[in-house]
This record gives sequence, structure tokens and C-alpha cells, in this order.
Amino acid sequence: MASGVLRMMGNISFPTLTRPKKILQEMTKKIYSKPPKDKIGAAQSFFVMSVFAIAMFTPAAWILHHLPEYQQSSRPGPRI
Repeated sequence: MASGVLRMMGNISFPTLTRPKKILQEMTKKIYSKPPKDKIGAAQSFFVMSVFAIAMFTPAAWILHHLPEYQQSSRPGPRI
């Protein structure tokens, strides 16, 4: 166990931890500042947001609709 941890520690290059400029340059290479090639219209945005909302609210609505059934089935019967 300890040898595995030490091996992992050996793979860490400490100079990269002390060079924030180099890390920042590597991060900025991944950021794109150009406008998108295909513009997304209002109708497409509305459709995607609607599908997302339905996907999020359907399980909650199902549970709330069936809540009385869940409450009745969880009550124990009378003891004799």
C-alpha cells in the first residue's frame, strides 16, 4: 500500500505546481473565443429547455400524484 502511494508521489512533477503561468497558458489554449459556427434559434432553445424541464419534473409529479397510495400501503394493519 505504502509503495503504491510513494510511486504515485514520484509521478507528480513539483515544478508544474510552482509555475502558475505555464498552467494558465495551457488552460487558455483550450478556450475558444470565436463565435459558434451554427447559431441556435429561439425555437430550438425553447424545445431543449422544455424537454429538460419535462425530464426533471415527471418523476417528481409521479411521486406526488401517487403519494396517498404510498402512505396507505405503509400503514400497518390493526393488531388482533
